[in-house]
Amino acid sequence: MTAPLDVLAIMAHPDDVELTCGGTLLATVALGRRVGIVDLTAGETGSRGTVDIRAAEAQHASRILGVSVRENLRLPDAHLMNTPESREAVIRAIRRHRPTIVITHARQGRHPDHIAAAQLVRDACFLSGLRNLVTDVPPFRPRKVLHAMSFREDNIDPSFVVDISGVFEQKLAAIRCYHSQFDGLTQAGEVYPNGEPLPDIIRHQAAHYGTMIRARYGEPFHTTETLRVSDITALDVSTF
Repeated sequence: MTAPLDVLAIMAHPDDVELTCGGTLLATVALGRRVGIVDLTAGETGSRGTVDIRAAEAQHASRILGVSVRENLRLPDAHLMNTPESREAVIRAIRRHRPTIVITHARQGRHPDHIAAAQLVRDACFLSGLRNLVTDVPPFRPRKVLHAMSFREDNIDPSFVVDISGVFEQKLAAIRCYHSQFDGLTQAGEVYPNGEPLPDIIRHQAAHYGTMIRARYGEPFHTTETLRVSDITALDVSTF
């Protein structure tokens, strides 16, 4: 059995992690933490690239991100559903890697797979702790689920924003690995177009979230539980 992961990002398609929380994974790896990625589907119904091309691009991006492990569950792309079968596949991945923190999609979005993945991952994280479910693998439940909110402008404020200023260029380098998906495009995933090249839009969005924490670049996250503060004098981000 491999060593437990500190953070495991579980998202619908190859490249979703890089777009939404790649900077956070880079920053976490830089702290000496063990980080992994699980792609739920191979992106086989996508309009650009092939499964093999996207898999090779994902491995290239993984090397830039410095993650300890990346795997693909090969659930059905464009038909991702929160079924007992898909939950079992995710449960087994969670129990294999035993992460403290799980990152997944925002609970709203334009891609049906993203919405399905958010609830699928939440449910699997809970069910993974049940001893009498999937009994051939020891139970394990992550401590926290985070929903990545990059490029989302929903009526929900981020619970917190991670400073990715020092690793932002590496995040862009990881995204650029997906030549089949992004070369020449102005839109991707939840990134809506404004006429600029995609890397410029990503930079502007990261700068927008960075201003929330008085940093150059940031990535936002939402948690359904309230975050606890033990010492209010240690609170960061100046009011003025």
